[in-house]
Amino acid sequence: MKDFGATDSVGAKRRPDLLIWGAAIFLVLAAAFAAAPALRAGPATLAGLLLLGGVAGVAILGLVAIRASTAVTDPEPEGAELFVDALSEPAALTAADGRILAANAAWAQAVGDARRLPKGAAGAGLFAALVKAREGAKGEGGRADGTLVIGGHERRAEAARLRGGRLLVRLPTVIEKEVFVPTAAPAPVISQSAPAPRTLDAFSGASPFGAALLDGLDPFNSRILEANPALTAMAGAVPAGTLFGALIDPPSRTEAETRLAEGKAGPFEVRLARDPTRIAHLYLYRADGRLVAYLIDVSEQKQMELQLAQAQKMQAIGQLAGGVAHDFNNLLTAIQLRLDELLHRHPVGDPSYEGLNEIRQTGVRAADLVRKLLAFSRKQTVQREVLELGELISEFEVLLRRLLREDVKLITDYGRDLPQVRADKSQLETAVMNLAVNARDAVRAAKGGGVVRIRTARLTQDEAQSLGFPGAEGDQAFIEVSDDGPGIPPEVMGKIFDPFFTTKPVGEGTGLGLATVYGIVKQSDGWIHVHSRPGEGAAFRIFLPVHEPTPAQEAAAAAAAAAPEAAKPRAARDLSGAGRILFVEDEDAVRGVAARLLRARGYEVLEASDGEEALIIAEENAGTIDLLISDVIMPGIDGPTLLKKARGYLGNAPVMFISGYAEAEFSDLLEGETGVTFLPKPIDIKTLAERVKQQLQAA
Repeated sequence: MKDFGATDSVGAKRRPDLLIWGAAIFLVLAAAFAAAPALRAGPATLAGLLLLGGVAGVAILGLVAIRASTAVTDPEPEGAELFVDALSEPAALTAADGRILAANAAWAQAVGDARRLPKGAAGAGLFAALVKAREGAKGEGGRADGTLVIGGHERRAEAARLRGGRLLVRLPTVIEKEVFVPTAAPAPVISQSAPAPRTLDAFSGASPFGAALLDGLDPFNSRILEANPALTAMAGAVPAGTLFGALIDPPSRTEAETRLAEGKAGPFEVRLARDPTRIAHLYLYRADGRLVAYLIDVSEQKQMELQLAQAQKMQAIGQLAGGVAHDFNNLLTAIQLRLDELLHRHPVGDPSYEGLNEIRQTGVRAADLVRKLLAFSRKQTVQREVLELGELISEFEVLLRRLLREDVKLITDYGRDLPQVRADKSQLETAVMNLAVNARDAVRAAKGGGVVRIRTARLTQDEAQSLGFPGAEGDQAFIEVSDDGPGIPPEVMGKIFDPFFTTKPVGEGTGLGLATVYGIVKQSDGWIHVHSRPGEGAAFRIFLPVHEPTPAQEAAAAAAAAAPEAAKPRAARDLSGAGRILFVEDEDAVRGVAARLLRARGYEVLEASDGEEALIIAEENAGTIDLLISDVIMPGIDGPTLLKKARGYLGNAPVMFISGYAEAEFSDLLEGETGVTFLPKPIDIKTLAERVKQQLQAA
């Protein structure tokens, strides 16, 4: 028996406490002195008797308390220590705070000579059991089970509450399991060894994912003993004795074998040999000398991940392209306005006119490039109208035949019951033209000529989903442009809609054709899908929502058709005028040139470089401003916010916004405003002067 010298060991009685005995003596004396007045008055008096009885009662209670304090706190015999010493298993008597009062030799050998129970993670389970045992373990007779980690192994411990507040701790069992310690190379399988199975269990056999029992520990070189029906559905017939590696596509199998050899943990991403487009996750469960392999088909999940990544990439590129186009528009506007000023000074016949005109034509080409960037980024100004799908393509067919040349044959296929769509006509024509021109270039480069086919149809939801629009809802308008060329290589399929990406020779393409198509389709609330296999040509499929007019829209359309066509306002020949204009533009080059040209035509122009300065000028000239011309995107206060804050100073004066972004980008910020028009950048002085005069005349 190992005795740790505790002051409350089993069988050891407490010594008399001199302080307690002194207190008892003084208590008796105090009671006697208190009883003296009653005794002096005589026992016949009632008050004296009551006082004497009370003092006697207090004295008795004090003596009982003293007796209880000097009694043995634990009447348990010393046999408890003998019992612990007689146990063959490790055992110890402990206090509630973890101090070891006594322990047998087996405990000292197993746990050590420490005076306290182990703390921290090693003794957490045991201390929890001590708390339960001390509290009575809720009906378990003061017993509780816990665990104690010794030397990296976990052992079961039993705690029992004894009288006097002490606890008996025993370690009755052998080692149950080894505590897992992470290493640099985790095991590539997900379970520990178990008895070697002969067949798949009921769960694996009926599971909706593939499962196979392998005869060996090398998954790709082991033979299949049994496969469940789900694996057969994924990989085809799997007879017993087939190598499991034969079910995996060789390139992905090599990669998985490399990861397994490096000690990487699963799952392993593999492709099936039967259909390499299908992707599965491989999990391995190790039994004694055998493996159970699980294959979970994640093809749809991977497809959604790729679509999400592509959408995020295109969105990021679109934002970049839109920002570049906006800044470029400001530069083009300044160049064109300056050219207008120079051309006014150097008319036809001037030696400088030809050079200035060439610069102007280059600026027009640059503006077209900007429009393509804006179309891709879905920030181009859109003028939607209801279009008949068949009429749109048939009217455009004549121009397409001229573009495709004689060595490329154009075939059109118009379906029945073609729907209406609500889109920008010029944008949609541009999208179809770009696809047709790309198809023409593909067939001419491959074999000197070929066939380009344009097909239109009305599709049901199921038909649209089968042709490549997984999120189709309801009927869809369908436009397909296909060719019989070489097709699109798989390695470039993911880049075809990127701006400035092209497979054409240098100087033959800008790389914005398909990017523009992508932006137009998205801005029209549509979907575009590409179907191509090498050697079989390519097909670009555009899906647009079908426009179903409401009864009110049908009545309005009928009334508009019956009414005589209103005469369009003629452009003013005299571009001069009078009025006070507040011109707000953060680009100095644009603001300075435009203001100077407007002043030359008779207008008084107040310039502001930002919204804050414009507010001050509007307040100083309240009620005298005839027209506000403002950029939309500016540092600080933007154009729509400026209008709301300055409306009280402007009165009913008309407002004209100029911007390189589409009107739809900020139209929701102008809700409730009237007399607001929009002029897209880049602008020239003629267009600006015409619009200014129209606005002032209308006001």
